[in-house]
Amino acid sequence: MATMIELIKELRATTGAGMMDCKRALEATNMDIDLAKDWLREKGITTAEKKQARIAAEGLTTALVGKNETVILEINCETDFVARGETFIQIVEDSAKLLLKHLPKTHEEADALIQPLFNEATLKIGEKLSFRRFEIIKASAENVFAYKHMGGKITSVVVLEKADQELARGLAMHIAANNPSYIKKDDIPQSEVEKETRIQTEAAKNDEELAKKPANILERIVAGRVSKAFNDNTLSEQVYLLDGEKKVGVVLKELGNTVTRFVRYQCGEGLEKRKDDFADEVMGAI
Repeated sequence: MATMIELIKELRATTGAGMMDCKRALEATNMDIDLAKDWLREKGITTAEKKQARIAAEGLTTALVGKNETVILEINCETDFVARGETFIQIVEDSAKLLLKHLPKTHEEADALIQPLFNEATLKIGEKLSFRRFEIIKASAENVFAYKHMGGKITSVVVLEKADQELARGLAMHIAANNPSYIKKDDIPQSEVEKETRIQTEAAKNDEELAKKPANILERIVAGRVSKAFNDNTLSEQVYLLDGEKKVGVVLKELGNTVTRFVRYQCGEGLEKRKDDFADEVMGAI
């Protein structure tokens, strides 16, 4: 079981909250890190959904579209210097080709395919390489678009019901920029709605101004906040990036099309970035 120090470290990395706030949150939730994140939000100490998306490790993501399958993956390294190098970039691309060729079903199978590339490159690069995650998306190439942003710091893949590469490209760009979690509101699990309602209710109770309002008014405010939270997080409810006025759902309806799936990888999300101490490095070299 993880120690208090280890849990505090993880909680700080994903929420950006202060060390003592993280400690109090863990103590209040019996060392349950997921409940501790909710506790911090309820107290208004942090906005978890914004903090969790921070880039916290180095490396790259990429996607490769095949005839009937598309692969998306993330590989990490220790420094941004290595991530920008030709050797590492080539490893990421070669790994995508291997996965698309062999279509592994598990992370273990995929890792076995990629490790020989890592073993050879580690000696040359001088850093530990880590194969973090991948997905195989089954769809015809004409219905899929894969978009890489910032050279692979973010990669998104979108699948449409009907082939429309221009629309698919625009939506892939939108997803990369706006980071939705769901396609439409019907996709949101009831458990998530209940959880968000509880969080917003507790947050309102801890707000001195809102706490003074009548119960029926407070209930409407909480409902509005819950709705806004999911609108901001649902693709069909977001204003389409390439339009600026219409929501994505409206654009899709006008074009008679549907998003059947999307995947978005942001390099390092949820991981802690390596912190180098120059003084320690110098002392270690003496």
